[in-house]
Amino acid sequence: MMKLRFAPSPTGHLHVGNARVALANWLVARRNGGRFVLRLDDTDAQRSREDYAQAIQEDLRWLGLDWDEMFRQSDRLARYAAAAEALKASGRLYPCLETEEELTYKRELARKQGRPPLYDRGALKMTAEQLARAMENGKRPYWRFRLSHGSVAWDDAVLGERHVKLSAISDPVLVRADGSPLYTFTSVVDDLDTGVTHVVRGEDHVTNTGVQLDIYAALGGRPEALRFAHLPLLTDSDGGPLSKRIGSLSLRQLRRDGVEAASITGYLAALGTSNDPVPGAPRDLLERFDFKAISHSSPRFDLRQMLALNRKLLHEMPFEQARPHLPEAADAAFWAAIRGNLDLLPEAKHWWEVVHGRIAPPEPGEDAEFLRAAREALPPEPWDEATWARWTDALKAGTGRKGKALFLPLRLALTGEDHGPDIKTLLPLIGRAKVLERLPG
Repeated sequence: MMKLRFAPSPTGHLHVGNARVALANWLVARRNGGRFVLRLDDTDAQRSREDYAQAIQEDLRWLGLDWDEMFRQSDRLARYAAAAEALKASGRLYPCLETEEELTYKRELARKQGRPPLYDRGALKMTAEQLARAMENGKRPYWRFRLSHGSVAWDDAVLGERHVKLSAISDPVLVRADGSPLYTFTSVVDDLDTGVTHVVRGEDHVTNTGVQLDIYAALGGRPEALRFAHLPLLTDSDGGPLSKRIGSLSLRQLRRDGVEAASITGYLAALGTSNDPVPGAPRDLLERFDFKAISHSSPRFDLRQMLALNRKLLHEMPFEQARPHLPEAADAAFWAAIRGNLDLLPEAKHWWEVVHGRIAPPEPGEDAEFLRAAREALPPEPWDEATWARWTDALKAGTGRKGKALFLPLRLALTGEDHGPDIKTLLPLIGRAKVLERLPG
């Protein structure tokens, strides 16, 4: 059975880049009847936090993503230690004692001599006796993986044929001197143990994939059984590197600001394809998502486009769906009057105050006499959507005003805003008594 995983580190809140990867994995798994695994990569004990772990789960559920299995890497430390011992026994994991200063010196020397600044495998020349003496003197080795010669190749579901020349990469450190394992290692052990079949992640992991496939084989796995899809990295709306402000835009902040989950998932699912984005919960996007439709070019993440999608969603949202997020006494008539003017759902609270609360309209100035005439011409109740036209037609005939000179002073006096929902629908909701309060006597 197809199995995919999303593996965030609980060192911060999920951002839009994380959400895109999580969504892609979920869509592929669900579309193909596979399983979706949530793995928390929390081996960094100093930076990982439980509140972030809980927030990740909450944010994924808010997006509409569920999972069939979940586990934490911190619960598998004994397994990683056992896997490391197996690699040591096979000669693929070897101890190193060079300090960072020594490594920096070696890299600088290599550059001066016109060589690539790769690790020279000097630690392989260390004898067991030398290692033992060093450890007796208090030194603790860290452990590097000896990469194979040649290249690793695969057919990427998004990027096509890809290969990584292992001889052009330094042997990676898999275990720190304190015994803690690094992501490059733990991820491979987990994928092998849990039967992951497809890995979907960002294009920045292409080189890492070559290394991890070599580790996968060294642990007894069959690299040819794994399938990969690397998503081109997002850029900003101008095609440049995604700014820190937008790249790190958290789902939590978007949710707090009032962006709907369906706007985020609909936008992210269409990024990098020729499909027009449509708002939709993940389950509604299954048939539209296809790796073959994703361009090799980096897609542009435009916050304005996503917010435009959010507007479209709100303008079409039925009252029953919006009701839990509206003021308690709000009804369908209120929602119908304001939804076409909303960018974000929390803005509804402002229009509730306009209709039912108190506002501070600007000083009428030269429009004071016109507004007094409007007060005198105000029709009696009951009111409906035709009331506004009757009222303004009478004012036009009585004052000679028309267009902006007629409508803007009325809008400002009644709502305190120079734009907003159609006054003909707001007027019956505001009611005659409040209109009289807002027009100068």
